Amino acid sequence: MRDFTDLIGRIFLSAIFLFEAVDSILFFNKTKETMTQHGLTWNQDLLLYGAIFLLVMGGIMVLLGYRSTLGAIMLLMYWFPVTIIVHDFWAFPPDQIRLQSILFMKNMAIIGGLLMLVGKGSGRYSIRRLLATTKV
Repeated sequence: MRDFTDLIGRIFLSAIFLFEAVDSILFFNKTKETMTQHGLTWNQDLLLYGAIFLLVMGGIMVLLGYRSTLGAIMLLMYWFPVTIIVHDFWAFPPDQIRLQSILFMKNMAIIGGLLMLVGKGSGRYSIRRLLATTKV
């Protein structure tokens, strides 16, 4: 049962990052506008292409369980700075603090899940394990 929950957890964890990658690609210009609103004006194309790369590669690696530790680290490289920059609830007006603090804590919980994946590995049901146990 534990191996199955590891697989389901990886699927759910990777889904948010893959969704964000698709959203960033489909709404590329809107994402750049959002970056400008949050003060990210330096070389936006490079930052956005880099973010999309981290989201896609990290999300796929976590989903498949192939080099999931590296994939989780890639996702952390994106998710932690974005959480601090976008959901800085301490800088919002009083009427928005509650919502932004909830979103901040949600992102921190996702960071916790990624850190657990880094420490624990992908589990039994993964491409890595399948490749390691298959005889060629």
